[in-house]
Parts: sequence; structure tokens; C-alpha cells
Amino acid sequence: MEFFRIRRDIPFMRHALVFNIISFLTFAAAVFFLVTRGLHLSIEFTGGTVLEVNYAQAADIDRTRAAVESLGFGEVQVQNFGTARDVLIRLPVRGDVKQSEVASRVFGALCQATQGRVETRPGEGDTTRQACVAADGGEPLKLSRTEFVGPSVGSELARDGALALAVTVAGIMIYLAIRFEWKFAVAGIIANLHDVVIILGFFAFFQWEFSLAVLAAVLAVLGYSVNESVVIFDRIREAFRKYRKMSTMQVIDHAITSTTSRTIITHGSTQMMVLAMLLFGGPTLHYFAVALTIGILFGIYSSVFVAAAIAMWLGVKREDLVKASSRGSSDPNDPNAGAAV
Repeated sequence: MEFFRIRRDIPFMRHALVFNIISFLTFAAAVFFLVTRGLHLSIEFTGGTVLEVNYAQAADIDRTRAAVESLGFGEVQVQNFGTARDVLIRLPVRGDVKQSEVASRVFGALCQATQGRVETRPGEGDTTRQACVAADGGEPLKLSRTEFVGPSVGSELARDGALALAVTVAGIMIYLAIRFEWKFAVAGIIANLHDVVIILGFFAFFQWEFSLAVLAAVLAVLGYSVNESVVIFDRIREAFRKYRKMSTMQVIDHAITSTTSRTIITHGSTQMMVLAMLLFGGPTLHYFAVALTIGILFGIYSSVFVAAAIAMWLGVKREDLVKASSRGSSDPNDPNAGAAV
């Protein structure tokens, strides 16, 4: 489907060197901030305390977050899970406060925010439990679970995340090499790493929290970006077969121009959905949507001005993708005469 068709090819590759220099400088800046500032890792990677609280009514997330933040434990995560009455709270590691004391103070603050008071009541067996009791004797909220995530568990998650990223990159490179040619594989993976490093650079520069949700967004951007590159590479291969007299630069310009309408439709539709998450998804989805937004914008840029340009610099040519056929076509007007994939 096309909303419009561009009749004349846009000379993208005429300015490829300028855009590649811009890409290199942007990439270098991202690497610089990653090295000097580093990522602000969430407690999923650094360890911390996790509490699950069950409210009698639908939880007011903003009020819950304000009550927890008032304790001064640092940057916390408060989000719904399961139902609107269940709330998950994550707090960073505090060396000066015991985990049991952290949970007790948080529960006390949440109870006070609901106009209740904390009492000790019998639990299962011979145990006791903390209960938040309202003026009418009811329990406006209950502490369902308390768990401490140690730094060793967090470092294991970080290693697993890095391994997932490496496996994804290797899989993409193998796929491109098999489907097209090694020059396209190199160009595609450089473009994809370009997107990933720039996303990480933004998070390092602004010190936005890097969580498992953001890691999932980075992996999603890898797949999303390579899809755009594959579409352009496919069109380059078709153009090599169809237009025998075009140079490599002209073929690439034609391939990118012919996919422009499709790119605008696809990325525009995706960005509308991501923008909705960014505006209305709340704090839980905020950085996930931010990472996707950066990835989508730079994914368009890298597919056109990084992947295609690098393939051109590597010397991709018609013979790499189109092999001469042993039998020529009987139709002298056939644009594919004498060529087969």
C-alpha cells in the first residue's frame, strides 16, 4: 500500500559521506557518555527490596508513590501488577538500613496514607504479621510479600541481558549473510549497533533509569531496525535485476526512494502507538516508550544513511546478488534477461 509515489529518485547517496560523518560523531558521543557517566541501572540489576501490597479498593498509584518517596530511600518503582488493587514496590539497596526495617517503614507510610494505623496481629501458625487497621476495623491494605534481591542476582540479570543482546546481534548477522551477502550483513549489523549504542547513550547522558523494560525495548528496536534494512536490501536486489544500466549508487537511491511511502506508513503507525504509551502509559511504561521512540527515529535514519551507505562503501555490486544465467531470456525486452537470483 502506498499513500504517494515519488516519480524521481532522491539522490540519498550523494550526501552519504556527510550523513556518515554525522552518524560517527553521534555514535562517538554516545560511547563517550557510556564510558564517563555509565548507565543508571534499576534495582533489577543492582539489587534491592521488593514489596507486594494488596489494597481493598483500586490503588491510587500516585498517592502510593508519593508516600514511599517521602521516606527518602532513593529512586523507587511503584506499579500495578495483576489487578488494579495489587501494587509492586521496588526500592534500592540501603547499606545503612536492614531489609526488614525498610519493609516495615514502607508499610507504615502506606498505612498512614490511607488514614490507618499499623497493628500486630496473629499470622499463620505461631507467627505474627503487621496489619493496617482503619477506623472502622477494616484493613485498607495488606502486605502480601517482601523479598530482598541481592546484588549477585542483579549482576546475573545484567550478564543475561548482555548475552541476550549478543545472541540477537549474531542471529541478525547470520540471517542477513544467508539471505543476501556478507557486505549487507556487515552493513546491517553496524546500523543496528548504531541504533542500540545511541539509545544507551541517551540513557547515560540524561541518567534515565535503565530497567529490564528498557532492555526489552532495545531488543525490540534491534528487530524493528533490521526489518527496515531488509526491506531496503530486498529492493536493492530487485533493482539490480531490473535495471541493468544503473550504477550501484543509482540502484540504492531508487531502492530507498521506492520504499519511502512504506517507511512513512509503517514507522508513523508504530510511533503513534508508542506515543500513546509515552503520554498515557504512566511511569511504568515511560522509559520503555522513550527507548522505543529513540530507536524508531534513529532506525529510519540508520537504515537509509548508515546501512545502505556502508553497503555502498563496501563495494556491493550487481554480481554479488545477481548471477549470470546459463541461458538468456528469449525476450530481448525482458529487463531480467541473462540474470537470475
